[in-house]
Amino acid sequence: MGLSLVASGLIYAALPATPWRPLVVNLGYTMGFLIVILGRQQLFTENTVTAILPLLDDPDKKQKIGNVVRLWIVVLVTNVVGTGIFAFGLQHTAIFGDDAKRAFLEIGIATLAYDFGTVFLKGIVAGWIIALLVWLLPSAEGSRVAVIIILTYVIGLGNLSHVIAGSGDALYAVAAGATSWSRYALGFLVPSLLGNSLGGVLLVSLLNYAQVAVKSEEETTP
Repeated sequence: MGLSLVASGLIYAALPATPWRPLVVNLGYTMGFLIVILGRQQLFTENTVTAILPLLDDPDKKQKIGNVVRLWIVVLVTNVVGTGIFAFGLQHTAIFGDDAKRAFLEIGIATLAYDFGTVFLKGIVAGWIIALLVWLLPSAEGSRVAVIIILTYVIGLGNLSHVIAGSGDALYAVAAGATSWSRYALGFLVPSLLGNSLGGVLLVSLLNYAQVAVKSEEETTP
């Protein structure tokens, strides 16, 4: 997911400060999602939402709740740690030049520019879009790349809060000394996590499950 920051930052640094720059920069935002989803990697808000559907369909949910919680925790922690290592590596090495690093920092600071409530609401919408992405992919067939790009591009363009992609941006600001760990944790990580979970699980998984459950009942009714 750190490649979303890299691609966005490199495009940002290469373009003049014009009103249309975000339209191009956010194409870079989609890169991390493309690699993770097409590479079948574990991404919080993608595979973790998928795990909710079999849980809802299990008559004895208690047996699976622990497994789902463990999956969420492991994927979340490893995703955040991974993006953190990547962000600190970008900042403290000479892989990219000063112009690119300034762009990375501006993106990171912009990610932390909202208050708790705004990040939470933006996180709900982002979680909703990611869950819709998961729902659409099985039927997308040859259009999987286009579906991923279009939906994640909307997340980037709308400055919506995705807990993992945004963590890469925000942790770069932490690595550069432009913000504190507490500001990242309380101002972004917690509200975006809550928002993504609510948007992904309640607004999509429950509704989609209800739709599938109704169809299943109709099919089994003589």
